[in-house]
Amino acid sequence: MMEKETSIQGKVIRELLSHLTNDLMIGKKIKSGELRKRLQEPPWKVPSCFTMTHIDMPGFSMKFLASKENPNTDKVILQLHGGGYIGAVRNAYYVFAGLYNEVSHGLSVLTPDYRVAPEHPFPAALEDALASYRWLLDQGFFGDDIILAGDSAGGGLALALCMYLKEHHMPMPCGIVAMSPWTDLTASGESYDTNFEKDPLFGNTRDSMIYNNYYVGDADPMDPYVSPLFGDFRQFPPMLIQVGSIEMLLSDSVEVAAKARQQGVKVRLSIYEGMFHVFQMAYLNIPESKKAWAEVGKFIEILMKEEG
Repeated sequence: MMEKETSIQGKVIRELLSHLTNDLMIGKKIKSGELRKRLQEPPWKVPSCFTMTHIDMPGFSMKFLASKENPNTDKVILQLHGGGYIGAVRNAYYVFAGLYNEVSHGLSVLTPDYRVAPEHPFPAALEDALASYRWLLDQGFFGDDIILAGDSAGGGLALALCMYLKEHHMPMPCGIVAMSPWTDLTASGESYDTNFEKDPLFGNTRDSMIYNNYYVGDADPMDPYVSPLFGDFRQFPPMLIQVGSIEMLLSDSVEVAAKARQQGVKVRLSIYEGMFHVFQMAYLNIPESKKAWAEVGKFIEILMKEEG
């Protein structure tokens, strides 16, 4: 599915983002991820309609968000945050958790603050994602009860986790939501060139986190647990993949969707015209992001019916 044109609001946000990332003072820090990594925020103020439980794990921590009244316990969402594998969780992802709860009509959301590079290169993030998944299984959820969700690096991590689960004969999740997933850390896709001058976040430079990333470490960047694009998607659950048409990581989504379909997986690929990397971060403030979140809700609704 491809949206036909960009909204006025979407164009304004895109131009503001482009202006910000081209600023000589902070643009380079945004593109390299330095600003994201050093971001300091006050604790997220939990809205009165939710409860937020802190969970300590070996080496990292997690937050479990649930509706205060009438939580839907039929399934649960494991959200793996973005940040190029170098940025820790931030408040925006707790807002994401609230939106996942809203569009799913009350499903709880577990958001791990997994370890990141350069202090903790691969496979630390995958190990923590796996530990989070196992924690849900220990709480009594079955694999069919769990929906994996992630954006950017978190989207790639969700796919890598699912690949690990399959190859180690563990219970598989019932579905995957991937927003602008980073699936190819070799940066070999066509859009890395065709969108080089269009992408407002990573474009016009080779000095960005998508070319210079500490996560890979000593691993092979073509290892499917690092770059899921190079893995095998057979037996994967249904996937919803959303991506912007002008982002350099467009190929990461298009190629995964094509490969997964060829291997018999149900995939809905939605390309939003004129949109940038993880445009869903605009929440419900621009039409494209609002529609994307509604699409996530519809996808989860279908999963619920199919499993019911």
